[in-house]
Amino acid sequence: MSSSLLRIARIALYFAWTLSLMPVQWTGLALGSRYAETLPAFYHRWCCRILGFRVHPIGTPTDKRPALFAANHVSYTDITILGSLIPGSFIAKAEVANWPFLGWLAKLQRTVFVDRRIRNAAIQRDAIFERLVEGDALILFPEGTSGDGNRPLPFKTSLFGAAEKKADIRAVVVQPVSLAYTRLDGIPIGRSLRPFFSWYGAVGLVPHVWSMIGLGTVEVVVQFHPPTFLADCGSRKALAGYCYARIAGGMAGALHGRPQPMPKPPSRAVQGRSETSVPEAAA
Repeated sequence: MSSSLLRIARIALYFAWTLSLMPVQWTGLALGSRYAETLPAFYHRWCCRILGFRVHPIGTPTDKRPALFAANHVSYTDITILGSLIPGSFIAKAEVANWPFLGWLAKLQRTVFVDRRIRNAAIQRDAIFERLVEGDALILFPEGTSGDGNRPLPFKTSLFGAAEKKADIRAVVVQPVSLAYTRLDGIPIGRSLRPFFSWYGAVGLVPHVWSMIGLGTVEVVVQFHPPTFLADCGSRKALAGYCYARIAGGMAGALHGRPQPMPKPPSRAVQGRSETSVPEAAA
């Protein structure tokens, strides 16, 4: 199923490509150049090719700003896949900033690092809001960790509070995004193969990368669902519920080969109905 030669080739190409662009991006950030905002998407698109990911988008990412994209989290490779489609920065746990190499890459993409402990919820929300005030696009994994790729984990609703409109700042548009690893060399990825791509539990990063990177061509379905606003949902819990329902439906449809039609965004009229409910983790 895997090839050591393929592993070596992909690793060599990945590091050659990455190391060649790191000083270019650093220079762009230091000089405040506009290309520093668009270079990461170009970089990630070629990383997808090098690593064997064939990304199939459904719908389009909103071009309104400020924007918060809420996506399910399956693996570290989600960064490259979503980064190839969305010109924005990620929201990551604070520990990532200190990771060798990966932490440097995260900083070069202007990642927002947050401490996910409960007592720091307000600080997290404010750190995200500061970037949204600047008119940025941010990518949030509201599960707070990666899952097994079968269905989304319960959402932490506290961070959706960053989408609240304050003062004269433009309202933040929120767009749910579902991501599913669907096929390996044309063969549907069932539960037995999904752990090769899903990084969760106690599995070490290096062994998982070594196993995954030697596989063939992987098809990934990314669906952009209708965007909405916190004011239209009425509360951050209802907003999280809207995102959860669309992401869960998008994942289920993609994994079963039947992508779901994009429903209309919610309005205040749907408050209290089942589609706004969401399994909630500790905020």
